[in-house]
Amino acid sequence: MVYYGLVFLGIGGYLFFNSFTHHKKKRIIESTPTSKIRSLAMGRVEVNGNPYPSDKIITAPFSGTKCSYCKWTIEEYRRQGKNSHWVVLKHGSIGRYFYVQDDTGSVLVDTAGAKMDIPETFKTYSRNDNIIKFLQRQNINHKGFFGLHKKMRFTEEVLSKETGIYVMGHAGDNPFVEDGTSHKNEIDIMIHKKKKEPFYISNKHEKDILRGLKLRVNGGFLGGGALIVFGLYLLFAKLNIL
Repeated sequence: MVYYGLVFLGIGGYLFFNSFTHHKKKRIIESTPTSKIRSLAMGRVEVNGNPYPSDKIITAPFSGTKCSYCKWTIEEYRRQGKNSHWVVLKHGSIGRYFYVQDDTGSVLVDTAGAKMDIPETFKTYSRNDNIIKFLQRQNINHKGFFGLHKKMRFTEEVLSKETGIYVMGHAGDNPFVEDGTSHKNEIDIMIHKKKKEPFYISNKHEKDILRGLKLRVNGGFLGGGALIVFGLYLLFAKLNIL
């Protein structure tokens, strides 16, 4: 009973205190006005638009999808005694920089340090030629004993120019443009991560993001609080305090 009491306390405490983090993020999003890219000012900003490559179009390594940004993950299914689970062998991203464009202009985004809220767009357990070549470049052995293929999973999260995205971050100086040389305000700006400031990129609408955060806040506060109370009840009952 003590064990379960501690488990409920731990889970409840995590959910309860994490709800304050979600609440803070929700308040920041609500208090940050959405800007048109042409009228961006320095500081915390949020914009909506479509992502375009900063240089050349990116090809996703597994699906071959043409995109502006791709996050990839390689996993292997492993057995340990009676237990089996997926283990991440390697993950990474392609396309650190891309432009976000709305109907007034475009601005460069540096994704380093961003919280990327993008759903899986591709998943496969088989190996095509693209995947085998990519595994070789990453120095990952995909064969097991007797030359048999290991059980592996390959997933991608991509942003293409058809994807509408929401970006909240810090608008600062664009290091790739010399000051005073651009004829448009937004060309000399880059949205990036600032220390202790939120940086969030999602393909969801702002209203959907806020709705999800509200559910996490309420669920963490109420559900976490209930688990804490129940965990304390189990501990006190075991110690004959009740």
